[in-house]
Amino acid sequence: MTTRQMTARLDQPREIRRTFMPRVHYDPESFGRVSERIARFLGTARFLVYLTAFIAVWMVWNTFAPASVRFDPYPFIFLTLILSIQASYAAPLILLAQNRQDDRDRVQYEQDRSRSERTIADTEYLTREIAGLRVALSEVVTRDFLRSELQQVMRELDTKDSAA
Repeated sequence: MTTRQMTARLDQPREIRRTFMPRVHYDPESFGRVSERIARFLGTARFLVYLTAFIAVWMVWNTFAPASVRFDPYPFIFLTLILSIQASYAAPLILLAQNRQDDRDRVQYEQDRSRSERTIADTEYLTREIAGLRVALSEVVTRDFLRSELQQVMRELDTKDSAA
């Protein structure tokens, strides 16, 4: 049996693979909260002002400072590298925050839907109860009906007494 055939068998446990990298355990929930905070900050005017000020200071320093202290001359290659690294980290953080928001929205939608179903069921129950009460009330003896029946009984008794 080849190694590939042995690994494809489902009745055999997998071999433990040794790696040189230590296993890093992290809490995905706390990582998600931190990424949401960062993504929320990246979408603010304050971040844009800070970034614009940083770039302006960088460009002014590397343009007008003495040549001996300039560290990134005119094409500003290092600044471009820093901005591309920032963008490459910002995009996944924003996507992670959006996915977490989608999950929260999905849970909220399910809760709203179940609440709506309960409300509809309660409304239908109350409608049936009201209809039942209306039917029951139509069979209840009213005061006027009782008076008319008593008067009719009195007349019948009077006619029987006078006939006898």
